[in-house]
Amino acid sequence: MSVAIDDDLWSAIGDPVRRRLLDLLLTEGVGTPTSLSDHLPISRQAVTKHLGVLDRAGLVHATPMGRERRYEVDDAQLARAVRQLNEVGKSWDARLNRIKRLAERLQAERTSGENS
Repeated sequence: MSVAIDDDLWSAIGDPVRRRLLDLLLTEGVGTPTSLSDHLPISRQAVTKHLGVLDRAGLVHATPMGRERRYEVDDAQLARAVRQLNEVGKSWDARLNRIKRLAERLQAERTSGENS
């Protein structure tokens, strides 16, 4: 089964701050830009911008809560990302196995050539 890779999704996940925000939201369940910024060395405004990227990628969704927005991870989109990551991992495993077999064959040919 081949899973189409969503570049926008992986661009959003590719940033270390956004991955940390996802980790925090998964741990805490929900968070606001203010509560999340307490755990990071960046401002609330920067957290808000990063959450906007995650929101556009569908990884989080926001609910208005007074003057702030409350963010939660979108489990379905995160599961989609995990499936894509697993597919990429399988693809790279297959490529690395092909490289290994080629290297072993070249080494065997070199060794047999030296023994002739």
